[in-house]
Amino acid sequence: MSMNMRETPSEGQSYTQILKSTALIGGSSLVTVGFSIIRNKAIALILGPDGVGLMGIYGSIADIAQTLAGLGVPASGVRQIAEAVGTGDAEKIARTAFILQRISLVLGLAGTFILAALAFPVARLTFGDHQHAAGVAFLSLAIFFRLASAGQTAMIQGMREISTLARINVLSAFFATMVTIPLVYIFGLEGIAPSLIAVAAVTLLTSWWYSRKMLQGAPKLSTPQFRQELAPLVKLGLVFMVSGLLTLGSAYVVRIIVLQHGGIAAAGLYQSAWALGSLYAGFILQAMGTDFYPRLTAIAGDHPACNRMVNEQAQVSLLLAGPGVLATLTFAPFVMWLFYSPEFYAAADLLRWICLGMLLRIIAWPMGFIVLAKGEQAIFFWTEIAATIVHIGLAWLLVSKIGLVGSAAAFFGLYVWHGILIYLISRRLTGFRWSAANRKIGLIFLTASGVVFCATLFLPLWQATAFGSLAVILSGLYSLKMLIELVPPELLPRPIRKWLVRSV
Repeated sequence: MSMNMRETPSEGQSYTQILKSTALIGGSSLVTVGFSIIRNKAIALILGPDGVGLMGIYGSIADIAQTLAGLGVPASGVRQIAEAVGTGDAEKIARTAFILQRISLVLGLAGTFILAALAFPVARLTFGDHQHAAGVAFLSLAIFFRLASAGQTAMIQGMREISTLARINVLSAFFATMVTIPLVYIFGLEGIAPSLIAVAAVTLLTSWWYSRKMLQGAPKLSTPQFRQELAPLVKLGLVFMVSGLLTLGSAYVVRIIVLQHGGIAAAGLYQSAWALGSLYAGFILQAMGTDFYPRLTAIAGDHPACNRMVNEQAQVSLLLAGPGVLATLTFAPFVMWLFYSPEFYAAADLLRWICLGMLLRIIAWPMGFIVLAKGEQAIFFWTEIAATIVHIGLAWLLVSKIGLVGSAAAFFGLYVWHGILIYLISRRLTGFRWSAANRKIGLIFLTASGVVFCATLFLPLWQATAFGSLAVILSGLYSLKMLIELVPPELLPRPIRKWLVRSV
């Protein structure tokens, strides 16, 4: 159960909770990444950059259609259920979860029919012709499966059943790998749309299996009661929908800019760099959205507690993400070879820019959740509008000036701007300020990342790799020591306690 405002945890307990949830979600994400490596490698070897590019474009179409059809209800459902859990009102939890699941099914069906009906104009807008219209129409089936699954996982997340979400992630990734590779191998490019549908279907089956016993029986609701409960879900959901649509829409437009600049192979390079840049940061960001957001929502009215929790989450996230970002900056060409093939070496420079942007994203996200937790819909809406304009504007300008790498540099520029903006907004809403510890940690990792990035630009490969490797080792040891110190000593294993005593 989430904590109410009178039950804020002690500092040690909060760090322990953050690390525990990050370990659960991050551990499941690590397994998910393992399966993702297998899928990406198979697609790259079987289909090359063209296949990876088409997979990314189809994925963007499905993401946008899901966001539009879902009306933001799964995201708002998480917040509504988390609030109900914070009050301990079992009846309200049951009502919200029931409505969330039912409306998700209805919206999923509507989304499928709408995308199928618009297959020709969507294909024309995306590819410039109707060649892929059949694939887009077939892809519409995935929308129903995705939204039905999103309703179930939103309920689980709102109830903060973190271990259950971790199991769903792992099993979904396993089944997705088992269905994707054979379909792509047998049907080639024509197998991409069926593979996305199959992945959505197995994800729905997995989430249904774990969610089916969480609520015993459907609550009795009259039509007026149903409408009354549905109204806040949809009202807040529309804000989430617009936000998601703007984020996905900007990613979609950037892919079109890349596609028009360098063709589908260039889109494949961008997609490969984006996928890898998101992997490591995804561990932290997914855990943040899964556990931190519901907990913050439960105490959003207590500004000191809220600010403390944001600082604690940011501190742990930076310590976990910093060494990984430095490692990716250092070994970007090898990472492209490992995950894809030598054909993707040209994406290494894109990957480095995206990694810098992801580090800034990890810094900004905890503050962004203040806006969500407090339900500041107007602020949330306009910051998303502004972010979309900045991202697309930078991508259009930089791709035309410096080529493909400009698409990744635009993402970095977006979070330089957005990080400053969201900090100013958070200060106005709750009086938020970075703690002294976070200022120090942020300065260390931002400086180290900048230096390693410059080394990869100006030094020979072996010297840059040696320098970056030293930075990875030192930062890894620093992060490990700092993370251990955040956890109450009595909760640490005895060997770690002994090591810590000797190192002090």
